[in-house]
Amino acid sequence: MKFNLKKAISITGIALAVGLTLTACSGKTQGGSGNKAGDAKHSVALITDGNGVNDHSFNQSAWNGFLAYGKEHNLSRGKNGYQYFQTGGPSEFVPNIDQAANAGYQTIFGIGYQLKDAISTAAKKYPKKNFAIVDDIIKGQKNVVSANFRSEQASYLAGVVAAESTKTGVVGFIGGAHGDIVDLFDAGFTQGVQDTTKKLHKKVTILNQYIGNFNSSDKAKSIAQSMYAKNADIIFHAAGGAGDGLFQEAKAINQTRPANKKVWVIGVDVDQSMLGNYTAKGGQKSNFVLTSVITGVNVATKQISDLAYEGKFPGGKNLIFGLKNDGVSITRGQISASAWKASRIARSEILANKISVAIHPKSK
Repeated sequence: MKFNLKKAISITGIALAVGLTLTACSGKTQGGSGNKAGDAKHSVALITDGNGVNDHSFNQSAWNGFLAYGKEHNLSRGKNGYQYFQTGGPSEFVPNIDQAANAGYQTIFGIGYQLKDAISTAAKKYPKKNFAIVDDIIKGQKNVVSANFRSEQASYLAGVVAAESTKTGVVGFIGGAHGDIVDLFDAGFTQGVQDTTKKLHKKVTILNQYIGNFNSSDKAKSIAQSMYAKNADIIFHAAGGAGDGLFQEAKAINQTRPANKKVWVIGVDVDQSMLGNYTAKGGQKSNFVLTSVITGVNVATKQISDLAYEGKFPGGKNLIFGLKNDGVSITRGQISASAWKASRIARSEILANKISVAIHPKSK
């Protein structure tokens, strides 16, 4: 698949429990180090975008990959090991990259398209360092690797599940801002729903609306309220932090209903099931997250770090993470046995090239 990654945006998900005090900020890092000086060549640093490592999304997933890397290679957080440098905005990208490079970190990751220019410039400034850009492409620089995800494939599976699971015949998609990355989620989900309804000989209406940004949770809540009022019983979002509004609305509705009459949410990027816990009418504990579309940023950061550790840093390459290498997936969640089986069949057909998933919605 040919990616056209212009000003794409990273999508959001739920926090991964890492048990850390996430207080690092621009110009500051946290955590000591028991690493040896000889480990410097294996050290890795993460430069966050403006959302930080506790963003419930890409940055936190990337950090989880660092934790796995450190554990496997007996490296600890801090000098000569692994560390994150949290930024409050674009003006801090370059200073934090410089700080990471000057602190001796060998492989430096930029998480999200916003860091593309800063990473590209730094790679020229520090030619003996390794650099990685996640969710965009930097071409023609031998010490830079790009990592991108076939999110349309996992979103297709979510569409299959939604079409199989809906009881009302209405499902929804809420996007953040239009862009190539969000298109992957939108197009994949829509196609998955449509292909499945044809097989099932049933009609499923897809409600589709964008917020215009990735921050306005109040607008996401309003859109969700409208979709649920139009009889949608399952809504999938690719809306960044704004997606919190969808969860708020689903929870508010479900708290007034018996647990067997709930509306559902499909999460994004990481397992968002923790956001679906609630108490149903009558006092029963329940959960309304049907499944989550996983973007394996942790898989990418771990794999690239491992390759660098082995002296095989894939500089100059664009690594694609999809269903084939477990770079994207959906969680088992609360999917019924029949819907899960349908998603597994669809997965096999995508891998066998029997299904080609679009990367842009047909209407665009």
